[in-house]
Amino acid sequence: MPSIVDLIRKKRDGGQLTDEEIKFFIESVTTKRMQDCQIGAMLMAIWQQGMVAAEIRTLTLEMMVSGEVMRWPDDWKGLMVDKHSTGGVGDKVSLVLAPALAACGCKVPMISGRGLAHTGGTLDKLESIPGFSVQQSADQIRTILASVGCCIVGQTEMLVPADRVLYALRDATSTVDSLPLITGSIISKKGAESLTALVLDVKFGRAALYKDLQSAKQLAQLLMEAGNSLGIRTGAVLSRMDGTIGRCVGNSLEVIESLETLKGNGPDDLMELVTTLGGMLLEMTNLAPGLSEGRKQIYEAVIGGAALSKFEAMMTSQGVANQTARTLCSTHTDYYSVLRKSDHQLELKTLTDGVVVGVDGLVLAQVLQKLGAGRSKAGEPINHSVGAELLVSPGQTVQKGVSWLRIHFEDPAPGPDQINLLQKSLTVGNNNHREAEHVCTLVAEILQPQRDIISN
Repeated sequence: MPSIVDLIRKKRDGGQLTDEEIKFFIESVTTKRMQDCQIGAMLMAIWQQGMVAAEIRTLTLEMMVSGEVMRWPDDWKGLMVDKHSTGGVGDKVSLVLAPALAACGCKVPMISGRGLAHTGGTLDKLESIPGFSVQQSADQIRTILASVGCCIVGQTEMLVPADRVLYALRDATSTVDSLPLITGSIISKKGAESLTALVLDVKFGRAALYKDLQSAKQLAQLLMEAGNSLGIRTGAVLSRMDGTIGRCVGNSLEVIESLETLKGNGPDDLMELVTTLGGMLLEMTNLAPGLSEGRKQIYEAVIGGAALSKFEAMMTSQGVANQTARTLCSTHTDYYSVLRKSDHQLELKTLTDGVVVGVDGLVLAQVLQKLGAGRSKAGEPINHSVGAELLVSPGQTVQKGVSWLRIHFEDPAPGPDQINLLQKSLTVGNNNHREAEHVCTLVAEILQPQRDIISN
């Protein structure tokens, strides 16, 4: 086996690493045989030179087996599912999808992350619910899945320890956007969950990591190849991310909108993603004969209240007091009797008459992050009460002076520059603006595990 320095040099000079060399690299990362500077040098070499499909497969596999790989009871075989999103503004899909899938007979060991920069994190949203614990051991996860069918938790200490090291150094070495490293990080964690099926929500647009469909599709295909190589049936949805998903952005507000969705009052765009992603997983696990029937089952689980019951059970299983969970899930409730409400609200008014074309979700999310809803670096505290509600919809005719955005804030208050940025993020066209009248669906393409593409 060559030395660590030889490995770095080989990849730096464009060489293809063998399976044994990649295994040695990951073992050296996990056992701390490699210095941080050497790991950083290897990450930069991978960023510069890329990896072929065989290297990515081996990297993903070795990362997956660097720690504990979950084991499930035999009678759960064929039912283990999860989804991964590349991150969006107001992306609360997991809070609705996980309990809906559980209501349809799946087991959902959803391991999620925290928000960073403008992208919100599922764990942060759930932690705005008093008592909700996202830290659960492997045994606790199995217990919750046995009784409820779903859980949403953080990465355990024993799960893919190599990723924890590499992820932190990718941030420090500006190699976050490397496709092989993104693929290894995402799929190794899903592989360690021992899944039957995985669906990926890969976003593109102004508020996404990738701005165009083609770049997002390239990532989706790499992720699918890596997932399928581990024996996980892996499909993907390519979805538009220009504005927001739903009308609420910010942790407590997104929990409220998720609960309203589980009570049958969800916005169309959120329900589109939930039913499409869930329908794909039901089809992939043979719980539905096709995507259309899968979508219908997920829709009925949400609208009929079965998913809400699962969400309530998941909350209590993860530490929320029974009365708190009941209050949040009751038909007519004051959410702020449980969730934190911000000290101040401010409504912005439209500056002109016309038709709402859309809102720049990236600008909205960046302003909210600076007001405390998000974090600039891992580990920073956030304010769960900070957020915003959209009061208008694309295609809606508005008069000048109508409230279009309600900001929830504490300290700091939004400054004049931030208010100006938010006002500019709203696009209002004239009444003949045809684009405003054509409200696009979020789902652009569906990539099935068999790699055939269904266009929407």
